[in-house]
Amino acid sequence: MRLTLTPRRVYFDLLTELGDHLVTGADILAQLIGSEPAERPALANRMRDVEHLADESTHAIIRHLNRSSATPFDRDDLYDLTSSMDDCMDSMEEATDAVVLYRIGELPEAVTDQVATLQRAAELTAAAMPQLRKMNGLEAYWIEVNRLENQADRIYRGLTADLFTDPQYLDSPAGVVHLIKIRTVVDSLEAAADHFEKVANIVESIYLKES
Repeated sequence: MRLTLTPRRVYFDLLTELGDHLVTGADILAQLIGSEPAERPALANRMRDVEHLADESTHAIIRHLNRSSATPFDRDDLYDLTSSMDDCMDSMEEATDAVVLYRIGELPEAVTDQVATLQRAAELTAAAMPQLRKMNGLEAYWIEVNRLENQADRIYRGLTADLFTDPQYLDSPAGVVHLIKIRTVVDSLEAAADHFEKVANIVESIYLKES
């Protein structure tokens, strides 16, 4: 099979594009968490549109990988980076859908804290993607994202403990059902934080290989 050459800059452009979609998705998620229930379906539709755009960027990178012999760094690392960024978006969309589909009203305040860490991680990730071109200024990025993930873990553990000790969730079958719905959202947000950390770890690995 004849291999074609794809300019390396195409990959950086698409990764930057994908990073920008993560920022938009995290911001929509923050808006949805802080909005009234009646406003949330429209925001969920916006999130779905952004997720589709992120999928298009992801698929474009994969198509280039499948048909090109020229990549800016290790092919497997590029694939893993792209896939993990897509996982970040998918988990944020899952949280958004859960809030709307389960018709969750008020959410615990700590959920806002979870989303704030995702917003910051998304901003850092988006800023890091163009820096992959020259492999500079990246160390502060993965250190901060790892710190944010540790912070997200603490928020998650505290929030989970609160859910399972708050009488409003435990004193009736309806309360238990509500707990399960909220836990679904909380788990999706925690998964998103984990995926952002994985992206940062992959970037660190790429940097160390290419330095």
